[in-house]
Amino acid sequence: MASASCLSLLLLLALASAASAQLSSTFYDTSCPNALSTIKSAVNAAVAQEARMGASLLRLHFHDCFVQGCDASVLLADTATFTGEQGAGPNAGSLRGFSVIDNIKTQVEAVCPQTVSCADILAVAARDSVVALGGPSWTVLLGRRDSTTASLSLANSDLPAPTSSLDQLKAAFNNKNLNPTDMVALSGAHTIGQAQCQNFRDHITESNINPTFAASLRTNCPASGGDTNLAPLDVTTPNTFDNAYYNNLMSQKGLLHSDQELFNNGSADNTVMNFASNAAAFSSAFTTAMVKMGNISPLTGTQGQIRLSCSKVNS
Repeated sequence: MASASCLSLLLLLALASAASAQLSSTFYDTSCPNALSTIKSAVNAAVAQEARMGASLLRLHFHDCFVQGCDASVLLADTATFTGEQGAGPNAGSLRGFSVIDNIKTQVEAVCPQTVSCADILAVAARDSVVALGGPSWTVLLGRRDSTTASLSLANSDLPAPTSSLDQLKAAFNNKNLNPTDMVALSGAHTIGQAQCQNFRDHITESNINPTFAASLRTNCPASGGDTNLAPLDVTTPNTFDNAYYNNLMSQKGLLHSDQELFNNGSADNTVMNFASNAAAFSSAFTTAMVKMGNISPLTGTQGQIRLSCSKVNS
């Protein structure tokens, strides 16, 4: 009996360590001590040049993690013999920041050849982007490896659409073991960045949008044409990472249908009100959710590879 319970305890411990996937905040401390500072200075330079890039880099990490885990599959470019994720509906014509990641990878390779994964670069760049725009910091767990595959079909099915209902959003996040509070907190990434007219044109005509706000959007997003015209996701402080997004939602100034779904007489209303009135509560929930998202199905140990170039698998 004792040996049986001992065995089950060992099994539980083994499962627990597999679940944490051996990611560690100190992963590069010995093998590449300058990795984090190299990434940070490159991100700071890119965001100083264009504030929107901070949102773009954060989005890259999100779109990576939601499709077969945080494995840099999103960075693999299409070739004659390989179909990646960049042509998927949620990614095509809107994902950006690839050249910044390539530049960071080149700098990191110069100090530590074939040591730091592209997946880890994405995770660290996301954190550094938030900090560069005035948001909270968090400890990024490291040790992810890069995939040799990508999935166009999963990118089309697993990434939440701007037309999503609250139930669809909850299901998409739940599929990644992220709870409703995580979902509302991660949606707060829309305190920075911009969206294309084609993704909010329909919402302009819906009943749950501030009429003055809708009219202001229509000037740059007509009923037809101007599909790629941009509007800030946070009309109040578009280049500052803060909790204004939630106050906007309470004023019916969510840019996307999926944004306003978070405050529309539904189950997320109370969380939105909490984050709107308590910036510290939002920061805490956001950083917790970012760590959870960064831990979605990473490749570790001898799985995958450390790509030499983030856009292609090692030959």
